[in-house]
Parts: sequence; C-alpha cells; structure tokens
Amino acid sequence: QVQPVESGGGLAQAGGPLRLSCAASGRTFSSYHMGWFRPASGKEREFVAARRWSGSNTIYADSVKRRFTISRDNAKNTVYLQMNSLKPEDTAVYYCAASQAVTPSTRTYEYAYWGQGTQVTVSS
Repeated sequence: QVQPVESGGGLAQAGGPLRLSCAASGRTFSSYHMGWFRPASGKEREFVAARRWSGSNTIYADSVKRRFTISRDNAKNTVYLQMNSLKPEDTAVYYCAASQAVTPSTRTYEYAYWGQGTQVTVSS
C-alpha cells in the first residue's frame, strides 16, 4: 500500500552534508513509521534512523546520533535524512522503509515496504 522511493544520493566530501529524500507513493497513514537502513558488511541491513509519519518521536543509531536528522513533510508525503559531518564509513546504499508497527523500530522485519535504495559515497 505504501511504496517508498529514495533519491538524493551521490558523492560527498568527508565532513560535508547530503540530504536524502524518501517519497512515499500510495496512501500514507499517520500511524505509519518511516525508517532508514544501510547494509552492514554483507549482512542484513542495519538501522540508521526512524520516526513516526505524524509526530515528533525519533530514534537514531549511535553511529549517526547528532550527525543525522530525520524529518518529514506531510504535504509532500516525503521523509528526509539530513546527513552532516559525513565520514567515509557512512558510504553505503541507503534504503527507506515503511512500518505499521506501533512505535518506531530498529528491526528490519518490522518494515514491510522497502525502496530500492540510493547510493551515498563519501570520499576521504
């Protein structure tokens, strides 16, 4: 019912900013949660950040806390991931996903709808 589509990835310098966008097509309910994930060395995708579609509750992975900010524009059905102070280890394909869980989740299995990802490359 909700199909996320990511955009905004590209090449960035270490220490610089980059903003990713996630447009959710289809009907988006206020009870949904939106999350950002990235691969973890060939393993399952690891949690980056998440928030309620409607509300202010947000959660972040320790590795990106105080550097990344997740926000949204309800009128545009779009969630953003503002990335500042980028590090080479932030290089990854970033995926946006939607969950119908009651609270923001860090678990991949809580998210039923996934985008195809957008590549972020940070040069050292």
